[in-house]
Amino acid sequence: MRAPMLLLTVLVAAATGAAHGQMKLSTKPAPGANDVRYFTSIDGLMDGNADVVMKETRQGKTLTAATLDVCYPAAKGSDRKDRFVVNLAVNGQTLSGTTQSIGGKLPVTVKLTRKPAGENFEFKGQISIGQTVTEVNSTDNSDISEREFRESQTSDDGITPSPKDFTELSPEAIGVRVKLDAAADFLKSLKGQDVEVSLTSLAVTCDVLRAGEQTITLSADPDRAAALIAKFKSAPGVVAAGWTTGIIEIDRTIRFSAAPWRDGDRLNKDKLAAAIANVLAGAFSAKPATSAWNSTNGKLKLTFKRPSEVYPALNLTDTVEVTALVSSEKPGGSDRLILWVGAPVISTADETSGPALILANDSTGDEEGNQKDDNGSVDALTREFKGQRWDADKSAWK
Repeated sequence: MRAPMLLLTVLVAAATGAAHGQMKLSTKPAPGANDVRYFTSIDGLMDGNADVVMKETRQGKTLTAATLDVCYPAAKGSDRKDRFVVNLAVNGQTLSGTTQSIGGKLPVTVKLTRKPAGENFEFKGQISIGQTVTEVNSTDNSDISEREFRESQTSDDGITPSPKDFTELSPEAIGVRVKLDAAADFLKSLKGQDVEVSLTSLAVTCDVLRAGEQTITLSADPDRAAALIAKFKSAPGVVAAGWTTGIIEIDRTIRFSAAPWRDGDRLNKDKLAAAIANVLAGAFSAKPATSAWNSTNGKLKLTFKRPSEVYPALNLTDTVEVTALVSSEKPGGSDRLILWVGAPVISTADETSGPALILANDSTGDEEGNQKDDNGSVDALTREFKGQRWDADKSAWK
């Protein structure tokens, strides 16, 4: 991501011309003051798979100190990362230093020659990690200011501890930012708990290694989400916990009165499931087949059956699968609920008696080929529940 941001910086500089030049003059360090610059890429390391940051301190054009931070695959082709950070001794154009990799505890030796090349710089030499030696021959490297570097490092973990509602976040989706050295114990504490952990959030990326914090995302029944978030906030090493984005798509969500669907303080999930299934059966011209609430993530999974029109003489059967989620419209309860209904996933099979024709359903739920036309099911649910749809232009329910 750093290379595109650097390219964008260069393009903006070219477009702004003299105005940019004036800005550059205004931020130029005073004579004799230290100027900190960064390189966010040095080509060729680990077959181009290394994430590199070189920090330099200069007085005028003279380099006085340098630190090299390299994050790389722990093994060739591996998603697991290792990293080393080494302070380099500066001797004219030669930079050298030794350290140990943080994860694998392998000895690291760096020997580089740094030369100006017009407005940019070239680096040549060797980096040894354990028994592996990488030749460095990188030309045309441009640097950026400390301010530009800091701006490129800012990121939003997407966690909101106290959202006003669930129009932008998802009621079942929880994000927990935890210090890296405490992440393993936090994850182990989730064993046996009724939550789903996102596998992709377990990846320890270079950004995670440098930040020293990892954001774990998980799903839970919306009725239990607030209590879980409060619990996670007090867990060792947790920096932040709250709601984040999840399965909710606001354009497939309706808002309606909660009173007809509650028994006391609790949702009547059987009544809700029956009403949703009845509306969707009509929309899909199908018969309800199964209905089940997932106690872990709070989702409702519905399936329907109908005769397939693909090849009527074969009497094939379509199975329509729909996932839904019902929640209070905001944390802490409300007199209104929201209902999200996912796009239908349709598969076709031979369910006739006797020998069956084996069919390959060519699309999956994540592919563009999956049915996107939901036969007006969201509109039908809006009418049945006397609900409202989200108006994106006005950012309000209508």
